[in-house]
Amino acid sequence: MSGLTERLERSAAVRAVLDARGREVDAWFVGGTVRDAVLARPVEDADVVVAGDAEPVARAIASRVDGFVFPLSERFGAWRVIARDRSWQSDLTPARGAIEEDLALRDFTVNAMAVPAADPARLLDPLGGEPDLRAGTLRAAGPRAFADDPLRVLRLARFACDLGFRVDPATGALAAADAPRIGEVAPERCFYELRRLIAGPEPRRGIDLMDSVGLVAALLPELELLKGVQQNPYHHLDVWGHTLEVLEQVVSLTGDPARVLGDDAEAVALELARPLADDLTRGQALRFGALLHDAGKPATRAVSDDGRVLFWGHDRVGADISRSFVRRMHASTALGDYLAALAQHHLRLGFLVHEQPLSRRRVYRYMRATEPVEVEVTALSVADRLATMGPKTRQRAVEDHVDLARDLMREALAWRAGERPRSPVGGDELIAELGMAPGPEVGRLLEQIDEAAFAREVRTREDALALARRERV
Repeated sequence: MSGLTERLERSAAVRAVLDARGREVDAWFVGGTVRDAVLARPVEDADVVVAGDAEPVARAIASRVDGFVFPLSERFGAWRVIARDRSWQSDLTPARGAIEEDLALRDFTVNAMAVPAADPARLLDPLGGEPDLRAGTLRAAGPRAFADDPLRVLRLARFACDLGFRVDPATGALAAADAPRIGEVAPERCFYELRRLIAGPEPRRGIDLMDSVGLVAALLPELELLKGVQQNPYHHLDVWGHTLEVLEQVVSLTGDPARVLGDDAEAVALELARPLADDLTRGQALRFGALLHDAGKPATRAVSDDGRVLFWGHDRVGADISRSFVRRMHASTALGDYLAALAQHHLRLGFLVHEQPLSRRRVYRYMRATEPVEVEVTALSVADRLATMGPKTRQRAVEDHVDLARDLMREALAWRAGERPRSPVGGDELIAELGMAPGPEVGRLLEQIDEAAFAREVRTREDALALARRERV
């Protein structure tokens, strides 16, 4: 294939394999390495199949580049080499029989092509992966593709979104047959793929694809329960549809914060780009927050005597569900705390809309209640409001909400940066001046002083001590 060698050899990972022992043994580049080269996309890492033991080849590559090498899977005999500067990695696995047999055991035809390390201009494509690439089609490599590994059902949705491909109908039917078996897959593997899908370019489409093959019900029962849960006339969609629209609004808002947040857009973008946990940025994790923010509604739905639909306490229930989801996925406590805080506090800003203009004390209480997600929950509240456009929704109410969110976002950015007035006295000083014993009462007084300082009602040490003496129980 014209230009294939050149595109492959632009990759440092590929060059490392070729410069070591790759040309001297039966080795083939496979999977995403070949797929991306055929698509003329940048090739970052090298997936390699080796006839026989992969360890000697892996060690030779690591020695050549002074990199790191370690076994990736004892069961499959796989090894990984990582560049010393961590700019690339190469995974090497033993071939399962002849190379054609190995390719037939892969997930999709577009991932079942190979290029011999000894002849990088030659493309092996026994299953028609190259034509499927050109057609933008994801097709199973064989009838047992999903039966052999049910995780591939989730990978189907993820690859379709990452590549912008359509799913072959017969492949979709095969995937649907094995979707219920996703529970057999280790939670860590599931979350790895789910994380990449939700953080990827088309998370809404990814969820829709998962749903089309029954994977939402099998993997995300919290979301399955949202279907058909009707809401009040301020909503134009049921909870399921609303949740997906909030996800879209979060993607749009975080991708272009200037659209809503104006002058603070750059600072918001920097905050959302900060790492959180589980290889997610705060902005990427916010997408999970969008999916789970109303997860408590099915369990809390009630209808009042006058016919109003109510969801009292769904924020608290949603926080518990968010933590349960993270535990089930074997993800980090940090992510669980983040998502729970978003669910717990996503209604707070809306309750403040009718209190405008807000006092400094009300602003302080909002920040204290919502930290450390004060920036993200403010963004989530905007997405939530923009996705709530029922027949009783007034455009003016939407504008008021967004205006308040802009003001509170500016406050949230300053709060997170530590740019706010603080108590001019500390706990030890309070204890000494008032002759108090250490305990909860000291903390309560310090909180009152801090709030008053934020409201610019306390400016000096003397102001603070006077307030403490008045408020002391």
